[in-house]
Formats: sequence, structure tokens, C-alpha cells
Amino acid sequence: MKRSPARLVIALSVAALLAVFILYTAIAGNATTQLAPSSLAGTTSHVELVGTVVSHSGDSHSAAGMHIVLKDVTGNSAARVPVVYRGSVPDLFANGRHVVLSGRLHDGVFVGDNGSLVTKCPSKYAPAKTKSQT
Repeated sequence: MKRSPARLVIALSVAALLAVFILYTAIAGNATTQLAPSSLAGTTSHVELVGTVVSHSGDSHSAAGMHIVLKDVTGNSAARVPVVYRGSVPDLFANGRHVVLSGRLHDGVFVGDNGSLVTKCPSKYAPAKTKSQT
């Protein structure tokens, strides 16, 4: 008895569609836009804010949250954005550190998602020193 190749074609087509869906989801399906403080004005969607800590005050575990002021990492802009953040704070968090946090702009204040604050250590991303530099 000779079988029809239609089953094989349908099965391979379904497998190919699933592979494309998985690839799309892994690459672009969960992307969040990263913005600097100078690019944040007028944004209403959920974004990741990337900046340098200018100042901070308050307790991140209090009802009022921690108040942070961020500027652009490059320093080319005078733009500053006030941030309210509640949640855990990384050990390396301090003025002058580069940080990334998720959230939304609300009435001119960026409200960070609980637990989304990440500190980038500048020395980790600096080029390695050669023996002649030490």
C-alpha cells in the first residue's frame, strides 16, 4: 500500500511555522525599548531607562520609595529625569554609576518597576589593561 506524501508535507509545514514563531519570540517578541533621559519626554509606553545617577535619597522599601535623578550616560545633554523606585538596590549603586531600570513616565516622573534596577559597573566594560599599562 502506497502512502500519500501529503501527511509529511503538512507535518513539515507545521514544524517550520513553529520554528519561525519560536525564533521570532526569542529575538523580537519580548523586546523593550531602551531610552536615555534626553529621549524620554513624551513617551507613554513601558521602556528601559539607561542613565547615570546624579543623586538619590530616601528608602527604596518605604511607601514613598527612593528618589533618584538620572542624566544621560554620555553627558552630552543637560537633560535630567526624576525617578521613583521601590525594590531591591544593587550593592554597587551610588552616585556616578550607570544604571538601567524598567518602568513608565508618569506626570514627568519615571516610575520604576519593583526590582528592575540594575547597576552597570564601568570597570567591567573597560578594555583590559596590557602589561605596559600596569
